[in-house]
Amino acid sequence: MRTLPPVDDSTSPERIVCHCLLIETDADGLVLVETGIGLGDVEHPRESLGADFLAFAEPVLDAGETAVRQVARLGFSPADVRHIAVTHLHRDHAGGLPDFPHARVHLHEAEYRAATDPGDEYHAYGVEHFSEPQRAHGPRWAPARPDGSWFGLPAARLEGLPDDILLIPLTGHTPGHSGVAVRTADRWLLHAGDAYFYQGEIEADPPVSHPLLDLVQENAQADRDLRLETLHRLRALRREHGGEVEIFSAHDPWEFRRQPHL
Repeated sequence: MRTLPPVDDSTSPERIVCHCLLIETDADGLVLVETGIGLGDVEHPRESLGADFLAFAEPVLDAGETAVRQVARLGFSPADVRHIAVTHLHRDHAGGLPDFPHARVHLHEAEYRAATDPGDEYHAYGVEHFSEPQRAHGPRWAPARPDGSWFGLPAARLEGLPDDILLIPLTGHTPGHSGVAVRTADRWLLHAGDAYFYQGEIEADPPVSHPLLDLVQENAQADRDLRLETLHRLRALRREHGGEVEIFSAHDPWEFRRQPHL
């Protein structure tokens, strides 16, 4: 998306990313973590993404960058993606859901209620940020409820998936915002979505944020107090378990560039 100026002289300007993970499982097909912006968003951006988002985020509307096209370039069919785990339902994270209409969509139950239940206290917020074209196909929702623990944090198992992939509630940015934890051979990866926008928020002491991204977070957050508590928990997780868990966010381009293994 748009180019960000650096916070200091140690880095150069970079374009904001909005990346996804694709996981191959032994028995459950492909699992996609986030979908990013989808083909429908690229083809009809004003209707799907909205004029305000387009003006501020300046997304590169390139069909080749969509998850479904990247999956195809890897030699797979979109139907091979049987499961999708989303951190939350903001348009730049879930816009590609219609490209995988048969996949089960795993998300925190609070995020599901905000998007689907008119009686939920956050329903107006939910439908404002998750546009009608992105949900008109009728996603195959699979809401998850925390029922366990992961490094001292609540964790939710995902129906039909092994315990190597878990949903970790990181609420505040949205009502049911969560991270997605994935076990690899030697460590866990935690895709923290928009729980933070800039690496310095959890790595620096004292924390350092990006002024422009602070503005985005303040305008988008559902509950500021919960978001700040989530940041506190992520800092503690990194401090106490940094050798076992690699944490990364959805949008920080400098953080993304230093992780070529992803």
